[in-house]
Amino acid sequence: MSATSEQTPVPVRYPFSAVVGQDRLKLALILSAISPGIGGVLIRGEKGTAKSTIVRGLGPLIGGDDGSGRVVELPIGATEDRVIGSLDLTSVLRDGRAEFTPGLLARAHRGVLYIDEVNLLADHLVDVLLDAAASGRVTIERDGVSHTQAADFVLVGTMNPEEGELRPQLLDRFGLAVDVAAGKDLDERVEVVRRRMAFDADPAGFAAEHLATEHELAQRIDEARRAVGGVEVPTRELRRIAGICAHLDVDGLRGDIVVARTAAAHAAWRGATTVSEEDVRAAIELALPHRRRRNPFDESGLSTDQLDDAMSAGQDAAGPESPEPPDDDPTPPGGPDGGAPAPGDTSETSEAQSDSETQSQPVPGPAFGAAPKATGRRVRALRVPGVGDGEPGRRSKARSRRGHTTHAVDFEGGRPVHLFATVLAAAGRADEEAAAGRAERAALRIAASDLRTAERVGQEANLVVFVVDLSGSMTARRRLTAVAELCVEMLRDSYTRRDRVAVVVARGGSATLAVPPTKSVDIAVRRLAEIRTGGRTPLAEGLTLAGDVVERCRRTEPNRRPLLVVLTDGRATSGRDAPARARLAASVIRRRGIESVVVDCEQGMVRLGLAADLAGHLGAELLTMDELSATALTRGAA
Repeated sequence: MSATSEQTPVPVRYPFSAVVGQDRLKLALILSAISPGIGGVLIRGEKGTAKSTIVRGLGPLIGGDDGSGRVVELPIGATEDRVIGSLDLTSVLRDGRAEFTPGLLARAHRGVLYIDEVNLLADHLVDVLLDAAASGRVTIERDGVSHTQAADFVLVGTMNPEEGELRPQLLDRFGLAVDVAAGKDLDERVEVVRRRMAFDADPAGFAAEHLATEHELAQRIDEARRAVGGVEVPTRELRRIAGICAHLDVDGLRGDIVVARTAAAHAAWRGATTVSEEDVRAAIELALPHRRRRNPFDESGLSTDQLDDAMSAGQDAAGPESPEPPDDDPTPPGGPDGGAPAPGDTSETSEAQSDSETQSQPVPGPAFGAAPKATGRRVRALRVPGVGDGEPGRRSKARSRRGHTTHAVDFEGGRPVHLFATVLAAAGRADEEAAAGRAERAALRIAASDLRTAERVGQEANLVVFVVDLSGSMTARRRLTAVAELCVEMLRDSYTRRDRVAVVVARGGSATLAVPPTKSVDIAVRRLAEIRTGGRTPLAEGLTLAGDVVERCRRTEPNRRPLLVVLTDGRATSGRDAPARARLAASVIRRRGIESVVVDCEQGMVRLGLAADLAGHLGAELLTMDELSATALTRGAA
C-alpha cells in the first residue's frame, strides 16, 4: 500500500467540494469554521446522506501550520481516560513520577471535535463534553494528579434520529443544526453515484481533479476568518434578531447570540462588511429550529411560512431605517400585535378537540388525541431493582465498564485490571519492604496481591412496556385527559433515560401492539395519538401481549431489563371470565420475573379498588396518577 505523503500514511479523504448537493449543511460547516464561537453543528439525518464524508472533508480546508483546524474523531465507545487524558504509565514505571497524558479533548484544542452518532454517546462522557465546551478547558484530578488542559473546540456531531434523540443539555450546545436527507432529483442521485464510484476506483486521482477547487475554497474560508472580526452588526439587525427570537418563543438569549454570530460569519463569507437582512435570514434557518423544541416530541425545523412570519415580526421589531431604537418604547420586541400566539400554537384547536372528546361517544370512540402540551411535571423515577448489565442509560443501576470510576478494589477474575492502581499498589508495597529492611529498592515488580480493578458506577437503559387501557370505562372526560397527559410525561421520561419503549393498547375485543419496541419516543407519541378509544376492556389480552413483547426482546437483547407499566382502572370486561383471566395473566407476568408498576386511573367518590387487586397478582407497586407525577423519588434505590 503506497503512502499518500512522505510522512505517516493517511487515507485520502473525499473532497469537500466534490459532495453533490447538501448546500445547507456545507454552509453551516463553513460558517462554524469561519466563526468557531458559533458553537459547532449538529447534523441530523438518515443513513447514507454523506454526513460523515462532508465533516471529514472539512479538515483539510481549515488546517493551519500550528495544527489548528484538525478534525479529531471521538468514538462513542471511548473510555473516560481516552477522552479527558490519563497518567503516563511509562513515566510512573521509569521515573516514579505521575505525569499527565492529554486525551482527545486536548487534541481537539483550536480545532473540531467530531462525534459520529453523538446521540448514542454514554451519558458520563456527555457530561464531560458539556463541562469542557462551557469552560474551554478540561480538568482531571485522579490518582494523586491534578491537571488542567486547554480544550477550546468546535463540536460537530452527526446522528440518526431513529436511533434516539439527543439530550436537551447537549442539543443546546450546538450552535447550528441541519436536517439532511437524500435528494429526490434523479440527475443529482446519478451524479452522486458516479462521483463515488470514481473516487473508490482512484482516490488520489479523484482528489487531484478537485485540488484547485479545494484550494480556492480554503482560501475563501481563510479570508472570511480574518475578516469576520471586523464585520459590523447594526443595531437595526440586532433588533430584528431579537424580534424574531421573541416571535418564535426561543428560550434564553443563547439563540440571539448565536444568530448574531452566524449572521456576521455569513456576511464575511459573501465578502460584506455589514450584516444585512439576507445574513439574518440565513442564520435563522440554521440556528433556531432546534431551539424551538420544548420537549422531544415537538417537530423540529421551520417551514417557509413560519420563516416568513418570523422575518415579518423581525421587520416590525427592527423599526424604521434609523439605527437607534426609541427610548420610550416599553413594548418588548415580538410579534406585530404583541399577543399573537407563536407559530404552531394549537391551544384553541386542542380545546375544541378536548370538548368534542368529553361528549359521550359510541363504540368505537374518538382517537386518543394529539399529544397535549407539556405540563411541566416530573414523573416519579421508576427503576428496576437490583444491578443490571444493560446498555448505558439513565434509569436503573448497572455495572459498567465505561462508567465513572469511584475507587480501586482488589482484583476479581473476569474484570479488567486497573493498571495505574495496580502499579501504585506495587510501588507502595516495595516502599514498605524497603523501609522495613526486607528488600532493597529495585526495579518494580508486580505481584498477584498488587492487582487492582476499578469499581465503576453507571446506569442502564431499560425496556419499558406501557399497557394503556383505553376502554369505555377510561374515556370519561377528566380521566382521558389525565391519562393522555400522563402517558406523554412518562414517554418523555423514557426519552431522557434512553430507554427502548413499547406501547400495548387494550380496548374493544383485543389488545394491539400500537408501538413496537423503539428508541424513537416521538414516534410512540404520534402512533398513540391515532389509537381509537372506547369499547370493553381486554385486560388479560393486554397483559399477555406485553409479556410476549418482553420475551421476544429478551432473546435479542438479553441484558436489557424490562419494566412493565400498566395504566388502568383494573376493570376487565372483555370475554368470558374476564377478571379471572386478567388475574391469571398477571400471575404469569410475575412468575416470569418482570418488574411491574400499576398506575391506578380510577377516579370518583366510589372506587372498586380493582387496580390494587391487579397489582397484588403482578407483585407490582401500586401508584395513583397523582403519586406518580407529584414526586421524583427513586424506586428501588439502594
